[in-house]
Amino acid sequence: MSQAEKIVITEKQVTWQDVVAVARHGAQLELSAPIWARIENAQAIVQRIVSSGERAYGINTGLGALCNVSLQDEQLSQLSRNTLLSHACGVGAPLSNEQTRSIMCAAVVNYSHGKSGLHRQVVEALLALLNRGITPQVPSQGSVGYLTHMAHIGIALLGVGNVSYRGQIICAQQALAEEGLQPVKLGAKDGLCLVNGTPCMTGLSCLAIADATHLLEWADVIGAMSFEAQRGQIDAFDAEIIALKPHPGMQQVGINLRALLDGSEVIAQSKGIRTQDALSIRSIPQVHGAARDQLLHATRQIETELNSATDNPLVLGTADNYRVVSQANPHGQSVALAADLLAIAMAEIGSIAERRLDRLINPHVSGLPAFLVANPGVNSGMMIVQYVAASLCAENRQLAQPAVLDNYVTSGLQEDHLSLGTNAALKLHRALENCTQILAIEYLLAAQAFEFLKEQRFGAGTDAAWRLLRQRVPAYDQDRWLAPDIAAAAGVLKEPNLLRKALPNLN
Repeated sequence: MSQAEKIVITEKQVTWQDVVAVARHGAQLELSAPIWARIENAQAIVQRIVSSGERAYGINTGLGALCNVSLQDEQLSQLSRNTLLSHACGVGAPLSNEQTRSIMCAAVVNYSHGKSGLHRQVVEALLALLNRGITPQVPSQGSVGYLTHMAHIGIALLGVGNVSYRGQIICAQQALAEEGLQPVKLGAKDGLCLVNGTPCMTGLSCLAIADATHLLEWADVIGAMSFEAQRGQIDAFDAEIIALKPHPGMQQVGINLRALLDGSEVIAQSKGIRTQDALSIRSIPQVHGAARDQLLHATRQIETELNSATDNPLVLGTADNYRVVSQANPHGQSVALAADLLAIAMAEIGSIAERRLDRLINPHVSGLPAFLVANPGVNSGMMIVQYVAASLCAENRQLAQPAVLDNYVTSGLQEDHLSLGTNAALKLHRALENCTQILAIEYLLAAQAFEFLKEQRFGAGTDAAWRLLRQRVPAYDQDRWLAPDIAAAAGVLKEPNLLRKALPNLN
């Protein structure tokens, strides 16, 4: 299904990797002929309903609490336009371009099921925005799960609002004109389809899966470096012992740690120096492994939602034999729970990393120079970076509070249970960024600790990771401006292919 520069939606399942390819890496998105046929079949059903005069929610009625108000003829087109304009009321800083693109991609996937009923030209217009690099400016706040974010995307199709285009923020109408595109004329149900469903939380969560997957690999590498720098007792990672607790993630982390530390003279010569290590050192397989298992669960939930029809109402059958069903598929409980769970898991990865890095700078437990600098006293060394990590951990603890447990009543009692899934996905993004910075700090400190142990050979993987960082960040001989060092370490973590090049066998 996926190609390097093109994603074609067919009858096959769409993956989170497909969304990331489009949103983050600029892959072109296309629909196969059978998918277009689905979309046109659903639109024919909508046209039959309009012509028959049968009342159907959102097709020829008002929305939400106005669902009993009947509309007809030109009012239906006006309703679609008004829906977008009235719902485009978000606040706050705009989403990043890749975040907005992930939502747009997930929306197209939603329409590809042919259960929505919007006009083909609306989907074509969304594809044109994606494939020509016109990205609506979407305020990040204001969604209880759906509506506002997609409305801000939808108004760009009308030539309203601002977009990011060729590195500048310009009005949507100008960007459309420069690409030779016309504003879209909306018909019955188009406006509702554009604001409905779960593409917002689902698209955002696909990006989060990519980042969490990458960070969990790095967490094993950096955790192994900290373990080695503190002369950990390798028996805790013994394959026979790890196998006695057969969680799949834990098994994989055990395999990774043993491979990363393979051949380490530091570890070999440290056997027996203590009976057992602190839990933050010896429980890396248990904690990192649990996070991997939660990621796998969250991925299943999010990919299932990505491949679901999430409009209300849904249209089924054909124009000659159809059903229109009002239901609750736009309720994003599964994604909200998955995003909340993943935020907790990633907060824990940051938390255990902060405990490990704190031990690296503490001379009472590390056996290394205080704060990892050769002349402590006149030099403060790496003292304050631990404060930064602690602050980020505290923020992640706040972000790990479940969004899905919040509930508010909207639309005159009509929508009285909400998933808050978009809030869950957005705070997950913030938690992942914090976790990246915490791991970058641990990476920096573990590499600095290696400077005091380099008379001995390090593990095959940990040595490669140390040398990789040293290409960007020199050893810390005396106090210097530290913020750029952290930024450089975080930059290494964020480069998508760097880890695979340094450690091709890591899983």
